[in-house]
Amino acid sequence: MRTPGLVPVADGVTLAVARIDALLPHAGRCTAADRSAIAGLPPWRARQSLGARTLLRLALAETAGARAARAGIDVREGGKPYLPDRPDLGINYSHDGEWAAAVVGDGHAVGVDVQEPRAVGPGMLRRCCTEATAARLSALPAADREWEFARIWTVQEACVKASGDGLPGRPWTIRVDLGRQQGAWKSYEWRSLRKDQGPPVSCAYRREEG
Repeated sequence: MRTPGLVPVADGVTLAVARIDALLPHAGRCTAADRSAIAGLPPWRARQSLGARTLLRLALAETAGARAARAGIDVREGGKPYLPDRPDLGINYSHDGEWAAAVVGDGHAVGVDVQEPRAVGPGMLRRCCTEATAARLSALPAADREWEFARIWTVQEACVKASGDGLPGRPWTIRVDLGRQQGAWKSYEWRSLRKDQGPPVSCAYRREEG
């Protein structure tokens, strides 16, 4: 099958996003090791993780071939996934609520994040946004504010996932201006999907030196 929601975002970088209930019928693409990795998780969390891993496997099959799609996934210190047998391929995946996202980078370090919009208070706006952006968000209708803040957070998360820093990298300090669909942080570029392409989803990437 063709990977749902597959979007080329840069040369060698491909993003995918899909609803989890659309992915689970294809969970046979996951390996025994994938299923072992999620064993013991609460059922709701296992469902999300299985959906995200399924999407990654589908994206790998379409962008890098069948062998890559069955390759073992390991995790670096800090939690960043990688393919020991395909160090040329960067991978990352994310899930939240009813959505999953995955990214594959040929020769790139990559990170991805998906977030369902939810209520956000003034404290989070101040913590994650510049003063000007927080003020502009506060002036928006609630639904627009929630969507735009979720998108900003996906950019921040995707960047620290691509770098491998995770939360210790203080993603909330990364500046993301309201309405921007692409930008840069340190040596990484980032892209966000448009609102008409699905939930708030962003990926970050950097070409690795060969």
